[in-house]
Amino acid sequence: DNLSSVKNVILVLSGKGGVGKSTLSVQIALGLVHAGKTVGILDTDVCGPSIPKMLNLENASIYQCDQGWVPVFATDDKKLCAMSIAFMLGSKDEPVIWRGPKKTAMIKQFLTDVHWGEMDYLIIDTPPGTSDEHLSVVQNLKGRVTGAILVTTPQVIISCKFPIYPVITAFQAVAVSDVRRELTFCWKTSIPVLGVVENMSGYVCPHCSECSLIFSQGGGEELAKQENLRFLARIPLDPNLANCCETGRNLIDVFPDSATLKPMMELVNKLLNL
Repeated sequence: DNLSSVKNVILVLSGKGGVGKSTLSVQIALGLVHAGKTVGILDTDVCGPSIPKMLNLENASIYQCDQGWVPVFATDDKKLCAMSIAFMLGSKDEPVIWRGPKKTAMIKQFLTDVHWGEMDYLIIDTPPGTSDEHLSVVQNLKGRVTGAILVTTPQVIISCKFPIYPVITAFQAVAVSDVRRELTFCWKTSIPVLGVVENMSGYVCPHCSECSLIFSQGGGEELAKQENLRFLARIPLDPNLANCCETGRNLIDVFPDSATLKPMMELVNKLLNL
């Protein structure tokens, strides 16, 4: 059992795409490594893998040992490793055109045939929704999931009192519906919900570090209150963070004074103390 030595398995979920699940997964992993933990990231987004780029591992390959596949290490001290289908593709522009059964079989191999070794945390980055990939993860982990982090955007829940904005109202209604579906998925599959993260909450100016609310704020926190969940963090949009993700660099090392680091490390500390 290649997962027998993994102490904690955390899923990063969202009902919608584009809310920053992969970015958050990488930053949580880097924060846990900074705290002295051994961490692995499993990229289960078979059709749109992005973890290798964010860790500057686009040109890496995987190898086999007697226990199975060896994940790719992202640090010299081997405190952080990753597994993604991107490591198996001939080109970063090569699409994965697979039906559901083949995707679920691939994820099963990631969970059963990868030699993760002694590890404190395995962070599983998931695609949006509640479909084949999610069911495959849950079925193959067989109750080993420590919990799930639900990622949402700040404008998810706003009182719809302004009929002059029908498009915004419709978007909010759809967003609320997607988040609640993800929660229902967790409850039906007996996955504990660790809490809610409100991502893209404000914009941090790269020059003066002032945070401006280009979207509304408080949607994720309100959702957590309504569903009696723990509110974990409010993470702002930060050009420096985006730059680090694009270039595969560590925000903690490159921009130690970033305004994003404080809420990110508070989130990591909450996970350490769960």
